[in-house]
Amino acid sequence: LTPGNVILYKRAISVYENNKWEEHDGKYFINGKEATSYTFKMNYYWMMGDNRHRSQDSRYWGFVPEDHVVGSAWLIWMSYDKGIRWNRIMNKIR
Repeated sequence: LTPGNVILYKRAISVYENNKWEEHDGKYFINGKEATSYTFKMNYYWMMGDNRHRSQDSRYWGFVPEDHVVGSAWLIWMSYDKGIRWNRIMNKIR
């Protein structure tokens, strides 16, 4: 755990994995013990929205616990890259 990556992991460690998180004098403590690393108990996903400029996705929420995932994509509804890519619309995701 470093000042550069703790912002990504702090919420998952404290909220989703039910640990007590503290920071003192530039050091991190999990359940009262100084921690320089952490092994996650659950699986997590980094979710990305398809509207990169306006999506509220993992760039906003952080990592998503596996037990919070309620579905998965299975169909390409729209595909656009300098124009509509008609050959991809309504195809199953492989």
